[in-house]
Amino acid sequence: MESTQKKANRLIQESSPYLLQHAYNPVEWYPWGEEALTKAKKENKPIIVSIGYSSCHWCHVMERESFENDQLAALMNQHYICIKVDREERPDIDQIYMDAIQVMGIQGGWPLNVFLTPDAKPFYGGTYFPPQQWQQVLVQVAKAYTEHKSQLEESAEKFVQAINQSELEKYGIGKIQHEYTAERLDEMFVKLSHQFDPQNGGINKAPKFPMPTIWNFLLRYYDVSGNENALDHAKLTLNKMAWGGIYDQIGGGFARYSVDGQWFAPHFEKMLYDNAQLVSLYADAYALTRDKEYEQVIGDTIKFLKREMMSEEGGFYSALDADSEGIEGRFYVWTYEELEEVFEEEDLRLICDYYNATEAGNWEHSFNILHRSTSKEAFAKKHQMTVTELDDKVRNWKTALLKIREMRIRPGLDDKILASWNGLMLKGLVDAYAATGHTKYLHLAKKNAHFIASKMMTPEGKLWHSYKNGKASIEPYLEDYAAVIQGFTALYQVCFDAVWLERSEKMVNYTLEHFFDREEEMFYFTQDAASTLIARKKEIFDNVIPSSNSMMATNLYFLGILLEREDLLNTSRNMLGKMNKMLEVEVQYLANWACLYTAQVTPTAEVAIAGDELIAFAQGIHQEFIPNKVVAGAYTPEEQASKIPLLHHRDAIDGKTTVYVCRNRSCLRPVHSLAEALRDIKGIKQ
Repeated sequence: MESTQKKANRLIQESSPYLLQHAYNPVEWYPWGEEALTKAKKENKPIIVSIGYSSCHWCHVMERESFENDQLAALMNQHYICIKVDREERPDIDQIYMDAIQVMGIQGGWPLNVFLTPDAKPFYGGTYFPPQQWQQVLVQVAKAYTEHKSQLEESAEKFVQAINQSELEKYGIGKIQHEYTAERLDEMFVKLSHQFDPQNGGINKAPKFPMPTIWNFLLRYYDVSGNENALDHAKLTLNKMAWGGIYDQIGGGFARYSVDGQWFAPHFEKMLYDNAQLVSLYADAYALTRDKEYEQVIGDTIKFLKREMMSEEGGFYSALDADSEGIEGRFYVWTYEELEEVFEEEDLRLICDYYNATEAGNWEHSFNILHRSTSKEAFAKKHQMTVTELDDKVRNWKTALLKIREMRIRPGLDDKILASWNGLMLKGLVDAYAATGHTKYLHLAKKNAHFIASKMMTPEGKLWHSYKNGKASIEPYLEDYAAVIQGFTALYQVCFDAVWLERSEKMVNYTLEHFFDREEEMFYFTQDAASTLIARKKEIFDNVIPSSNSMMATNLYFLGILLEREDLLNTSRNMLGKMNKMLEVEVQYLANWACLYTAQVTPTAEVAIAGDELIAFAQGIHQEFIPNKVVAGAYTPEEQASKIPLLHHRDAIDGKTTVYVCRNRSCLRPVHSLAEALRDIKGIKQ
C-alpha cells in the first residue's frame, strides 16, 4: 500500500516559520544559498525566487492554489531551480528583487515572484499569480529562456545596472546643504498637510497604514512651531486609529493596515514593528496631552505584546497571522449570537452601541468587527453615565470577551526574533515608561535589552539578525544596528546604567567600520563582509519602518552629544544635509529625516543630573514632552563620570540632587528643583 505522507523538501532544515510552511510543498524548494545557485549554473536553468513572509495572506493563497498543486509543481521542478525566501530574514534579497520588478514597471508587493538567470539576474517578475496565469507564465518563460536566452540575458543585465544605481544618484541627492530654519519646517508641514484626511485622520487614501513616523514628525513640528493644526491632525489620527477596527478593541494591539479609508476593516495580521512604533507614538502623545485614552492604548498594547508575542527569554516574536480556522480575522471578529450568549440584555445593548455591532453583522459573513465611532465622554453622556462607570463596564466587557477568545483556535505565530524589530520594541517600552512612569514597562525593557545583549550580540558589538530555538543566525543588516542602538541609547537615559551607552558606542563604531560609504556619506544596508548579491543597496526613504540611514543619522546626532564625539555629529549633519533639498519636495517618505531636522532648528538640551534623587528627577523630566534633549546621570561623582563626558565635573552640590542644563556648549547655572530644571530645559526665562 502506497504511503500518502507528503515528502519534505530542503526547507525542512530551516528555522524560519515561513520557509517551514513550504517544507511539504511538492515544489522542490531550496533556501537561498550556494547549493541552489550552483545547481542553476550547472544545469543552465533559470531561477524562480519566491519571496514572502509568514503572516502574508496572499502568500498563503498562492501556496494553496499553486505551490501545493502537483501539476504546477511539476512544471516548476522541470524547468526551474526554485528558491523560497523569508523577506523578514533576508530583507537584502527582498530589497534587490523588489527594486527589480519596480524597474520593470510592475507594482510591488508580496508574494514576490521573480525569474532570474542562473547568475541571479532578474528578467521578469510579478506578485500574486492565479493558478491558471501562473501555469501560462511558467510555460512561456521556460520557452523564452530556451529560444531567446541571449535577449533575456541582455535585458537582465540592464535591470542589474538600474538596480545598482546609487539611490543618491537616482534621486539627485548629493550636495550638502546645512540650513535648518523654522520657516522651511512650516513649508514642509504645509506640503504634507495637503495629503491629510481631515475626516478620518492619517493620509487621505486607502488602504490606510498607521505610518507612525509621520505623526511623530507632527508632534515634533508642533513642539518647535506651536502650530495647533499639526497637533490637531496628529490627535485626530491617533484617536481614529484607537477607535477603529485596526486596533484590537478587546485584546489590544494594532493590525498591519486598514483596507478602507476609515480604519474600519483591518488586514488582521499583527506585526511587532507596527506595535513597537505605535507604543512610542502614543507614549509621546500622552506625554504631550495627558490624554487618558492614549495611556490606555499604551497599556493594552503592551499587555498584548507581553501575553502573545514575548518569549520567556525576553525577546519578542515577529508576527501573528491574519487567518485562523481558514478565515481571515476569525480570531478577532464576533457574531451577534456570540455576544448574545455572553451578555444580559442591557449590557448587550450597550456593548453593541459602543462597538457598532449589529444582528446582521457590520462586516462580511455576518461577523462584526468591533470598533468605536465616538469618544468615551460623548458615549457616557448619551447613556447618562459617568466616564468612570463606562470604564468599569468596558473593562468587564473586555475581560469576558478575552476569556472566550482565548478558547478559539489561535492565528499562526511567526516565532523568529529579529534584532531590528526588538530594538524598536525596546524603544517603545522605554518611551512608555518615560511618559507614564510605570516601572513595569522599565522592567520589560531591561529584560528585552538583556536578551538582545546576551543572545544576539557579541562582546565586540556585532549583532545577529535573527534568533530562534536558542540559536542566533544570519549576518546583521544596518536596520539591526540602527534600531538596537536607538533602543539602548534610550534605555540608558532612563536608568543611567552606562553599559547600555557603552554598547551603543561599540555598535556605532562597528557600523562606521563595516557599513559606511565614506564617499557618499551614507550607510549601506549590508556590511562589507556579507555574501555577495548582485547589488549592495542603501536604504534612504522612510516607510512603515524608518529607513536605516535616517535612524543612524539620528543615533549619531544624539550619541554625538552624549559622548561629545564631533565625528559622530559631523557625520549625522552631513547625512541630513544631503537630504535637506529632498525634504522640500516630499516629507511623507522622509518623515524620520524631518524629525531629525526639527532637532536642528532649536538647540538640543544637554541635561546632566547628579545626586540621590536622580531617578525621581529624571522621571519628572521624561514625563514632559521634550523630544530635543539628551539626559545623563550619576549618583556619585566617581560612579560614571569618567565614562560619560556630559557628567564630567557635574557633582551634587551641598549634598542636594543637582541638575545641569546646557545648550550649544553654553551652560546655565545648576539648579536643585525639578520645576527649575524643566524651566531651563524648555528655555523658559525667569
